Amino acid sequence: MTQVIIGMFESFAVAHKAVAQLKSAGIKPDDLSIVANNADDAYKLTDDTVAEVEYGAGTGAAVGGVGGLLAGLGLMAIPGVGPVVAAGWLVATLAGAAAGAIAGAAVGGLVGAFTQAGISNEEAEVLAEHVRRGGAVICVRADDEHASNVRSILQRHASIDLATRRSSFEADGWGGFDTNARPLNSHEVHAERSRHSHR
Repeated sequence: MTQVIIGMFESFAVAHKAVAQLKSAGIKPDDLSIVANNADDAYKLTDDTVAEVEYGAGTGAAVGGVGGLLAGLGLMAIPGVGPVVAAGWLVATLAGAAAGAIAGAAVGGLVGAFTQAGISNEEAEVLAEHVRRGGAVICVRADDEHASNVRSILQRHASIDLATRRSSFEADGWGGFDTNARPLNSHEVHAERSRHSHR
């Protein structure tokens, strides 16, 4: 039986290392997906064909080979979240959400993409808010044989506990994901990441 396993990370820079290890562990690229906040414009497509991602100016080193890990890497704007970088099997759903926003259509956005992947609406709202605040989410489709190893790999790479992050949001007065919320700017995203990393 196939299940969807999620991992929450403070940024794409942290999450992409887990993606690489999942692939090395035998998880097929078609079963991996990632979406991460890009409000700080840190990730740029350097080549439309190779689709590698690199840090923007002033952020340090490059993240090489991401395009080789997952197909469909792209940059897009998601309702209530803002700019994201995404790759893998969630991209088609997210692209539809982005296109719907441009056309003014009522779309499920990021929450809808997660729920279509089989994640509960309650968890999907936390995941979407996490991305809005600067985070990254990995979704892995895994059979029972690989599920335990997938969870272990995600934890080794500092995956964030969803319930703990929900409690943190609620302590800030958060009551659920709002597709009409104002996307955070780069300074606010950096502040959110810093705040959570010191808790």
